Amino acid sequence: MSAVALGAGGVSLLPASVGASLGAAIPSPPQAVWHLGPFPLRAYALAILAGIAAALWITTRRWVARGGDGDTVLEIAFWAVPFGIVGGRIYHVLSSPDAYLGPGGDPVRALFVWEGGLGIWGAVALGAVGAWIGCRRQGVRLAPFADALAPGLLVAQAIGRLGNWFNQELFGAPTTLPWGLRIDPAGPTFPAGYDAGTLFHPTFLYEMVWNLAAAAVLVWVDRRRRLGHGRVFWLYVALYTVGRLWIEALRIDPAEQVLGLRLNVWTSIVVGLVAVAFFVVLGRRHPGRETTLRLDGAPVPDDGAAAPDDVTDVVPPEPAGPGARDDAGHPRRHARQDAAPTHGSPGRDVP
Repeated sequence: MSAVALGAGGVSLLPASVGASLGAAIPSPPQAVWHLGPFPLRAYALAILAGIAAALWITTRRWVARGGDGDTVLEIAFWAVPFGIVGGRIYHVLSSPDAYLGPGGDPVRALFVWEGGLGIWGAVALGAVGAWIGCRRQGVRLAPFADALAPGLLVAQAIGRLGNWFNQELFGAPTTLPWGLRIDPAGPTFPAGYDAGTLFHPTFLYEMVWNLAAAAVLVWVDRRRRLGHGRVFWLYVALYTVGRLWIEALRIDPAEQVLGLRLNVWTSIVVGLVAVAFFVVLGRRHPGRETTLRLDGAPVPDDGAAAPDDVTDVVPPEPAGPGARDDAGHPRRHARQDAAPTHGSPGRDVP
């Protein structure tokens, strides 16, 4: 029996047992949930949390390097992260509604975020709303914060894809490549119509590598060009959509179709074009980086200078007179000071 595999370059016929004869392959983890007593530990949730932690660390370092307060990042994250999770789940349900709203679907399962399924477009869109609220409350501008966040966001997405690997989901079409992914044929995610030994494109791995490479590009370009006013963020969107476009074309999991293409393909095209337009226009209107991070217009401190909030008034100690004692009650010793040189003093050079 043969199976039809839809790839980015067209349609090809692959033997259904293509992976059975290959010694090299990427295995899928046999377990995605562990239990500590009655409490389940899910690999998907752990991957999401690890990604959030990495993004916070990277963003804090970049925000401080731009002259911001590191504590501000955590305060904004309290708003952005929950908004992003809700937005990501809403987009996933709307773009893949059959399991929740289709025949035989269970709408209640739409609330089970831990089972997997967060759409990045919804996460970024609603997460941006939460970040805007957090920025307003902290008195800082959203654009420079988004620039500081962008590389960390890509790293978080890369780490989060490990959750898809553990869940054995969101893989691509069958492949004969030696890095094909093995999926448990007895599991619920193994697609119908394929032999048990079939290997599939590890699209989770493709996106991990792409995201990490794109994060490195963002950091490199930002250092060389000193991008600002949201341009790092829009460059992130442009780079991500290019990768998501060809990776999405490899996937075979059920998804909404629009004019023969998956909804996420169309979303990548439209959002990518918008990102390029914003990147170009902002570059022409606002070359260089911001001079202020704050809504009140307070300037960014110079490199190596302390921010206004970090300046501590230092009161010099009063000169110790005769009989003065230190904090321990002991008499203070006075260092011997030589007389200042005078003009014409023998043996001394006049500066």
